[in-house]
Amino acid sequence: MKFKLFSSCLLSASLLFGSTVLAAATPDYGALIEQAHQKYKDNNEGKVADYIPALATYSPKNFAIAIATVDGKIYQTGDASAAFPMESLSKVFTMALVMEQSGSEEVLNKLGANATGMAFNSGLAVELTKGAPENPLVNAGAMSAVSLVKAKDKDERWKLIMDNLNAYANDTLTVNEPVFKSEMETNQHNQALADLMESYNSFYSDTREAVEIYTRQCSVDVNTVQLVRMAAVLANNGKSPYSGKQLLSEKYVPQVLAEMAIAGLYDGSGKWLYLVGIPAKSGVGGGMIAVVPGEYAIAVYSPPLDNAGNSVRAQQTIQFIAEATKANQFYGNNK
Repeated sequence: MKFKLFSSCLLSASLLFGSTVLAAATPDYGALIEQAHQKYKDNNEGKVADYIPALATYSPKNFAIAIATVDGKIYQTGDASAAFPMESLSKVFTMALVMEQSGSEEVLNKLGANATGMAFNSGLAVELTKGAPENPLVNAGAMSAVSLVKAKDKDERWKLIMDNLNAYANDTLTVNEPVFKSEMETNQHNQALADLMESYNSFYSDTREAVEIYTRQCSVDVNTVQLVRMAAVLANNGKSPYSGKQLLSEKYVPQVLAEMAIAGLYDGSGKWLYLVGIPAKSGVGGGMIAVVPGEYAIAVYSPPLDNAGNSVRAQQTIQFIAEATKANQFYGNNK
């Protein structure tokens, strides 16, 4: 489908009590994502993650964009059906599961809500806080979040996490077994982080079990359309625009989005919030989501990463679209 490149919004008018009322501008999301795809598709900056060997096999040319509005419309372009591992994107939804089970105070008290100012897998950050993970989106906090999922045993814990991911995606997702195997063979650093957390009493189930489940959730495959459906739940006050189910209590959505704003792009989070002003989350598989509450969610897939582990094209794409739609949450009445 072709779109006029410079058609950025559509205006509609309605009559009310004999007077003409101009409706608010509706962005032409289809045109915007086509513009963004053309603008950034030839950008070769960044490097595909290779510290997990299986991730190094993904083509740096992969590039897909999808937008989902809160009324359920989806706009997509590029390789939107190409599957890739969720990696750290999964952390958002397990955090939401813990919050739904135990409340926002539990998440705040046991997982935190502060930026570490260090790499996503930093052991020094854990040492400096004496075991406080600071937030559930760095590796230490995300593994601790897995250990907080209420379940009678390992199998039930995994089922709850997987069922939750499926519900957000409104689809049946699967584990990428080669990626899982590759990650399990190279996750010694995460095992050490879990042991360090346990030594400070900041772990709440068996460490090896939690690390394995965490690694498995990171290895779940998703495509860009499935991913944007997941993010749309957060844009729509915790309710899936597709199944109609309330997957996260509305009262907890601001806390989930706050955690994304604080640490969604690791040590690039502050700069992202300064420049773009919307909560987002990245994964080293090349996926990234961003949420504009009450309006839309966006998902981008592009494997080449910057030094902080965030997709280069995804950041550029989301910033471009956020600026075009005046999505910055700090605009206030100037939108």
